[in-house]
Amino acid sequence: MTPYYEYVMNENPRLYAVRGAVCCSNTIESISEWVPALYRSLLKKNTISEIDIVSVVFSVTDDLNVLNPATALRKASFAENVPLFACAEPKIAGALPSVIRILLTFYGLHVPLPVYLNGAEILRPDQFLPVSGSANL
Repeated sequence: MTPYYEYVMNENPRLYAVRGAVCCSNTIESISEWVPALYRSLLKKNTISEIDIVSVVFSVTDDLNVLNPATALRKASFAENVPLFACAEPKIAGALPSVIRILLTFYGLHVPLPVYLNGAEILRPDQFLPVSGSANL
């Protein structure tokens, strides 16, 4: 993929942010599988090159406490030169449990499309029909 600064002169890349989320079990294996799958899916769906990423922020519900999603992403050899940050999701009564959310900021040419996986689609019923399955995307 071509970095944003190599696009032709008449195209004007701008700063965008794209959101996503995934439901995980509170196991190292589940988080290690689904966080990289969510990240890969965001990059693929939006044709984002890692060189164009400014930063990635994760939020995590309090029931997921065995592995930081930033650590899971790094261990999968992604985002090695990208600032990563993780924080706790606010506790909201009735909120969906076991969710890792992502906010990826990048330079691009088109409005990005969000990605919600493994049951997290329910967070955006205006955009998604629920689909579960394997993280092998």
